[in-house]
Amino acid sequence: MNNRFVSVWVLVVLMLSACASTEELGKRSDEGRQTPASVNAQLGVEYMREGMYGPALDKLKKAIRQNASYQPAHSAIAVLYERLDEKKLAEKHYKRAYSLDPKDPLTLNNYGQFLCRSGRYDEADRMFNAALKDPLYRRPETTLTNAGLCATRQSKQDKAVEYFRKALALNPKYPPALREMARISFARKYWLGVRAYLQRLQELGSLTPEFLWFGVQAEQELGDRDALSSYALLLKNRYPESEEARQLVEWERTHSGR
Repeated sequence: MNNRFVSVWVLVVLMLSACASTEELGKRSDEGRQTPASVNAQLGVEYMREGMYGPALDKLKKAIRQNASYQPAHSAIAVLYERLDEKKLAEKHYKRAYSLDPKDPLTLNNYGQFLCRSGRYDEADRMFNAALKDPLYRRPETTLTNAGLCATRQSKQDKAVEYFRKALALNPKYPPALREMARISFARKYWLGVRAYLQRLQELGSLTPEFLWFGVQAEQELGDRDALSSYALLLKNRYPESEEARQLVEWERTHSGR
């Protein structure tokens, strides 16, 4: 569960960089120039994108020293502190960013994920839904998917499905939501659903071993030998060392006499 959540989190960090660079971190001063705080915050986010956490922390701290009320710097450093497993400092800056702009969807989304990881699920859900109220938010499917992942973390599958479907209604080609719906369909043994979501994912790129193995099992249940063979061949050829390929070999051995 955590890895799936982080994969979406990384996307949100990249969004933070893109959006902040053009909208928030690029705010102009009265003289029509970027402020020192905005420049250093932007550099900090860029360093964070590259995984250079030391320089990122230096730049973001400097931005806050230059302007303690510069909301994007607090929002970004909260993300960074969470990555560094400094939870108390992360929450301190999430709270500060939230107090400075309680309607900022990026902060609300990131803070919501932090709260979910901390087991504060009701608070997290409120943050996610607050982020979705912004009509100008450019990637609501990301927050909807994060809310669904948080519901999955609580074993609330029906609620998760509702969020994932809303995400896909906004963006039918959004891979994180498609992947989660494939996983839920597989867990529920809804084989036609597994087939449909895997086909949609395959149109967007190569399937991972996990989903190729899902395809083998779903097509076995649905009785499509050609589709089963196609998934099996892809799994063995592309990922021969994977755990799923090992399971496939064992599965083929037990089914060879049938």
